[in-house]
Amino acid sequence: MGAPDIETFARAWATDDPERLVGRGHPVGDLLDADAWRVLERSRERLRVRATLNDTVRNPRGELFGGFTPTYVDFFALHVFHAARDEGEPRRWLSTANLRVDYFLPIHGPEFEMEGTVLHKSGRTGHVEVRFLDTEQRLCALAQATLIEQRA
Repeated sequence: MGAPDIETFARAWATDDPERLVGRGHPVGDLLDADAWRVLERSRERLRVRATLNDTVRNPRGELFGGFTPTYVDFFALHVFHAARDEGEPRRWLSTANLRVDYFLPIHGPEFEMEGTVLHKSGRTGHVEVRFLDTEQRLCALAQATLIEQRA
């Protein structure tokens, strides 16, 4: 039995709104309220969004709970990787092989920015950097994810 077709699943949470990254329907995206994120820049070189920080992912101090930061990274890095595809290149399932986060400042929300770029791609493996910026454009966290495209 083969893997489910990614396009079938992607349509379930797709949106026609160019200012939105996704619609409702993706379990992790719904947890992070990703349907409310606003796309600030979308190109093959960079993806930037204004993300939201809901109460579910906050620590008792009202900041982004550190354990949820990799969840944001993992979800967002997949979109960064797909945005950097060549024209006509099929979208494939991705697996996260490695994920690292360095924390500098707490993220308070209610909004913050994430900026992602593909640092390097070789064959089916890509390295994505994700930067978390507060409303004053200060670097709060820096993450790198290694993603591997699965064979069809």
